[in-house]
Amino acid sequence: MTTEPTEAPQVEAKTFKAEVQQVLQILAHSLYTDREIFLRELISNASDALNRMQFEMLTNRDVRDAEAELAIRLSADKEARTVTITDTGTGMTREELIDHLGTIAQSSARAFVEKTKDASKATASEMIGQFGVGFYSVFMVADKVSVVSRSYRPEAEAAIWESTGDDSYTIGSAEREERGTSITLHLKEDAAEFANDWRLEQIVKRHSDFVAFPIYSGDRQINQRKALWRRAPREVEAEEYQNLYRQLTFEPDEPMLHVHLSTDVPVDLHSVLFIPGKRERGLIERRIEGKVRLYSRKVLILEEAKDLLPAYFRFIEGVVDSEDLPLNVSRESVQSSPVMQRIRKTLTSRLHRELNDLADKDASAFKSFWQEFGVFIKEGVATDYESRNELLKLLRFETTRSEGELATLGQYKSRIVDGQQEIYYVLAASPEAAATSPHLDPFTARGIEVVLLTDLMDGFMLSGLREYEGLKLRNVDEADLELPGEVAAPEPQISEAQFAPLAERLAAILGEKVKTVRASKVLRDSPARLVSDDDMMGREMQRIQQMLGREADAAPRILELNLSHNLVAALAQRVEADVNDPIVTAAAEQLYDNALLIEGLHQNPAAMVPRILQLLEAAARTQPEQA
Repeated sequence: MTTEPTEAPQVEAKTFKAEVQQVLQILAHSLYTDREIFLRELISNASDALNRMQFEMLTNRDVRDAEAELAIRLSADKEARTVTITDTGTGMTREELIDHLGTIAQSSARAFVEKTKDASKATASEMIGQFGVGFYSVFMVADKVSVVSRSYRPEAEAAIWESTGDDSYTIGSAEREERGTSITLHLKEDAAEFANDWRLEQIVKRHSDFVAFPIYSGDRQINQRKALWRRAPREVEAEEYQNLYRQLTFEPDEPMLHVHLSTDVPVDLHSVLFIPGKRERGLIERRIEGKVRLYSRKVLILEEAKDLLPAYFRFIEGVVDSEDLPLNVSRESVQSSPVMQRIRKTLTSRLHRELNDLADKDASAFKSFWQEFGVFIKEGVATDYESRNELLKLLRFETTRSEGELATLGQYKSRIVDGQQEIYYVLAASPEAAATSPHLDPFTARGIEVVLLTDLMDGFMLSGLREYEGLKLRNVDEADLELPGEVAAPEPQISEAQFAPLAERLAAILGEKVKTVRASKVLRDSPARLVSDDDMMGREMQRIQQMLGREADAAPRILELNLSHNLVAALAQRVEADVNDPIVTAAAEQLYDNALLIEGLHQNPAAMVPRILQLLEAAARTQPEQA
């Protein structure tokens, strides 16, 4: 016996997933600041659907309503207290309505719920779109929402999705001939202001004026449609750039700098790029990397085109549009297009020029840029040899003579002393540690300026920075530096005969940590320093590994002692009195650890505490000399 299949019910009730219910609860009952963003989110979703439709039709004309204008239409009914947003995008099938509106990616929903617990209402409303919950912002203003949609696929049927924002929704069949989606909001009493055409137009102007498709109210287009980046820079007001930046990023703060480029050669290119005001952005979700959207002939090709700029410019936000990019290929193929290489070169060159102009014309603004994004420029010096000369101009450093300000390599070169053929630098954990480094003794005595390198990225940067305009860079910790100028050597407090047992004892205590212990020819005010005769590149990469906390044993270096220093003389006397004196052991280990600590290479500074207490106790026991 066979059974005839039963038809699916015309209207079916379904329950939202638990994570969706949490989001709806927050949006419907907790957020009342900037409620108008619901329209921004719905227009953004409609624009995405139109972009997908436009891209689909480049290779497929077998679609419903192939001649329909790609547009968004708004209508308001003050008496019925409704707002309707209609688009001619890809539309959705019954199953797609369930997938897209009945569920949210669990991770996104959870993140939104967690972040809004501690956030202000204004902050949370700004972040709605970034967690993929933009559609549900409708429940801030509506107590019922109806979505009628029909897919672009010719055989697809229309469907309707409805919800009152509680724990369930209904899905069923609908009557709709044309392709696309209509969303009708039945407004709450306290949201009646939105059932006015003038109010909707006001919101569009504020949030969605640069959407690439026409937005109609009745028969009148209410957005500019001509994208800002396709207008001549002289036609654009500063406030318009700021509005575009906010639309792209949802950031309330103004960008630090914008770069508007419109050119026909060597490639057709229309672009607006933004340098954000801060390195870390996002009111809730902290992020550093920006997003550059790529259009071709006004069609969105890539939402995030990572290959458009070098990696060290990954903090840039913006839009790039080109008529020269082919559209009849896959999106992946676009990335390897020769046109993309020309666009990348043009954009990179323009950014270098704009940043160098900023440095020349507004030192204060460039200082702000450097404090936020200087680490990326240092990365570029190491990775982009082709642009090295332009990037070198942007480098800024503190030095022993910059008095807390930032100096360029050119300024350093202008201050070198007679006979100086190198640029000297010291690596340390902080500017304060660098300024007190024992390696600086001979440079201070000779009046030679030293660059203070204290960022984690500095060691990596040096792999691409070996010389500057004929001056080689030299680490001050090298063992056999030949410095210009003569200075009187300090008077030693112990003889070579007295020093020999001390050197032997310290070498035994420190073992494989040091290659040897020797008297210093350059130290003046500091008791000791660690110097190296190893390959500089190897040392700097090892330093990066250690500062990242990765397993990287410190290569043994040479321990130099200052024979004119009181501490070294006292230790020599202790060794002479008792070669196994525990204070000598503690002091030797502490001198070594101090050197690592100053350079930011000590893996566990807390381990020094018992030894420091031992030395303090010994010092406290020492009787003060009688007057």
